Amino acid sequence: MKSFKQIMAGPPISGYTGSETTYDLVASEIKSRWGDDEVEKYDPHHNTLTFAKWLSLGYVVRKGERAIRSVTFVEVKDNNGNIVKRIKRNVFLFYYKQVEKNKTS
Repeated sequence: MKSFKQIMAGPPISGYTGSETTYDLVASEIKSRWGDDEVEKYDPHHNTLTFAKWLSLGYVVRKGERAIRSVTFVEVKDNNGNIVKRIKRNVFLFYYKQVEKNKTS
């Protein structure tokens, strides 16, 4: 299992694609929960991940923690690679302050 320091120093591990709207939405929620200092530490590629991603890294979300809601759009393409439609999907993220090492790992 990697430590938070190793996760932060490694390659990007989240599905974040660079949307400024998503960044601002999540940063705003981090600010309201933990303050301005945590917004400076926010890195969408490393420390704000889905439940499943944290679990795969050997961490578990603490009991009672509430997810940070975000959205993403999934593109549906035809056989020629043209985008036919975009489907809105909710994404539930957890900040590194909401997880702990999985004791059963």
